[in-house]
Amino acid sequence: MPRLPVHGLYAVTRQRYPDLRRLGREVQAALEGGAAMIQFRDKSNDPEWRLDAARHLKALCEASNTVLIINDDAQLARAAGADGVHLGREDASIAVARNQAGEKLIVGVSCYNDPVQAARAAAGGADYLAFGSMFPSSTKPGAARCTLETLSRMRHLGLPLVAIGGISPENGAPVIGAGADFLAVISGVFEATDIRQAAERYTALWPPKKKGQVHYCPT
Repeated sequence: MPRLPVHGLYAVTRQRYPDLRRLGREVQAALEGGAAMIQFRDKSNDPEWRLDAARHLKALCEASNTVLIINDDAQLARAAGADGVHLGREDASIAVARNQAGEKLIVGVSCYNDPVQAARAAAGGADYLAFGSMFPSSTKPGAARCTLETLSRMRHLGLPLVAIGGISPENGAPVIGAGADFLAVISGVFEATDIRQAAERYTALWPPKKKGQVHYCPT
């Protein structure tokens, strides 16, 4: 079965890279810095590039025993052999995504700041729930804000929680304290001068994982 690590840095790639070499180099640095999960997020309209890039990242993640999630595209996840897909408000439903990519696919769902949407996603079979923006974000400056209180209340749903939006090593500890199992970060990792060092700073917010400690997805 697909599995999620217990906690950690969820490093989300930037929207577009000039070549596979740079993409691979940056993701490898994040992996070496301890990233627990990688999300391939590419908004281009180039299917060939997206497939090549996703397959390349799958090889890197597989070598480090790290989960690879594809943003928005279950069919790409299946073609690349990725571990899962992340769905937003405008994307396919959980059922459609699993129909496209298989029942064993890890499915994460963006819930923004909406407890009702989170409850629906949990009931619909989501494997993790994502909330944000926790803080002002340079990636999505107009994003709705989610409070620590809202995040904390979502723990009763019994699923791993991902927090995203403006999270830094300096403000990440209270987010984890409120219930976040994972901190999803884009610019804080991939726009850093030293990506590996940046990833290490986020990873240090959690205690060391015990060998073999994972979440097993219920699907």
